[in-house]
Amino acid sequence: MANPKLGPVIAVGLIPLTVIGGALTFLLLGTAAQAGTCNPTGGPTVVVDAATVPQGSVAGYSGEQLVNAAYVLRAGADLGLGVRDQTIGVMTAMGESSLRVIDYGDTAGPDSRGLFQQRANGAWGSYEDRMDPYISSTNFFRAMMRIENRDALAPTIVAHRTQRNSDPYHYEKYWDGAVQIVEAVTGSPTGLTPGNGGNVCAGTPGVPGEVNPNGWAQPSAGPQTSDYGMRFHPIHHEWRMHAGIDLDGGGCDGPIWSVNDGVVTRAGTASGYGHVIEIDHGGGLRTRYAHMYANGILVDVGDRVTGGQNIARVGSDGTSTACHLHFEVYLKGEHTDPEAYLAAVGVQIR
Repeated sequence: MANPKLGPVIAVGLIPLTVIGGALTFLLLGTAAQAGTCNPTGGPTVVVDAATVPQGSVAGYSGEQLVNAAYVLRAGADLGLGVRDQTIGVMTAMGESSLRVIDYGDTAGPDSRGLFQQRANGAWGSYEDRMDPYISSTNFFRAMMRIENRDALAPTIVAHRTQRNSDPYHYEKYWDGAVQIVEAVTGSPTGLTPGNGGNVCAGTPGVPGEVNPNGWAQPSAGPQTSDYGMRFHPIHHEWRMHAGIDLDGGGCDGPIWSVNDGVVTRAGTASGYGHVIEIDHGGGLRTRYAHMYANGILVDVGDRVTGGQNIARVGSDGTSTACHLHFEVYLKGEHTDPEAYLAAVGVQIR
C-alpha cells in the first residue's frame, strides 16, 4: 500500500487512529513495567498535529520520513513502550530504509520490504503488512519485546537481536539522529543522552562465571587493572597500543570463562601472549584469552564451548609482570574495546 500521510482523516491499514481536532495523539512514554533510568515512563500525552510535523529537515530527514517516524512512535506507544524503546524503533528504521517505505530488497535480503526491510519468511506478516508503516512497526516492536533485559543492552544490540544484521553495530551511528527526530516530532524532550551509540539503562555488574539473561558472562574475576588503548608498556617502556583489557582474574590459577557460546579455533602459544585461547562466536565476533600457562588451557581446538564455561586458568606466561587475564574482542578482524563491548551486551566488569 502507499505510505499513508498524517492528516485530518488517518487510517493505518485497517486500524483507525484517534484524531482530536485534526491532531494525532501519541503517548510518548510507556508503562511502569518498562521503567528504567534512561527509558522514562509515566509522562504526559504528547499531541502531534498533522500540520506541525516538522516541515524542514531534522538530522537530514524530512517530509514523509518524519511522518513515518511518527508512525513508528505511535506503534510503540500503543504497545505501552517507553521512549528509549520507541527511539530504538526509529533508529532501526533509519538504518534499514532511511525512514522510507521501500518496495525493494538488498543483497542480504532481496525479499526485504518496508520501513524495516522485513523478510518474507512468515515472521513479519504479509507483503501488505510489511509495506504498512504502522503494522510493520508494531511487528518490529512485538519481536523486540521478547528480548530479555533489553534495557541493559546498547540500542544497536537490541535492534540486531530483534532482526539480525550482519554487523551488530550497524545501527549505532543512527542513534543521535533518532533522538533528534523523536524530540522534534513529539515536541518533547526525551531525556535520552546522545553520543556513544545510545543509553544502557539497567546494566548491573556481572557475577563472574554466571551467564546473564542474554547469554553472556564475564571472562574472569575483576578488578580491571589495565584499559584498552594506548599505554606506556610496563616491560618495553614505550607507548604501545593495548588491544585488550587486563583483569586480575582472582590471581594465579583463577578461573577463566568463555564469554559466550562458540568454537575454539586456537589453543596454544603466541608471541608475547604466552599461551592463548581464541573462540569464534559467529557473525564476525572472536575473543582471545591470554597469558595462561600450558597446563592452564582446559580446551582443545574444535571444542564447542558455552557462555560461562571454565576454559582456562589464569597465568603469567609471555610478556607479563604478574598473573592476570589479558582479554581481547575482535569484530570482523578488527580489535575493539572489550569493556565497551561487554557493557553493550549487559556485562559490567567488577
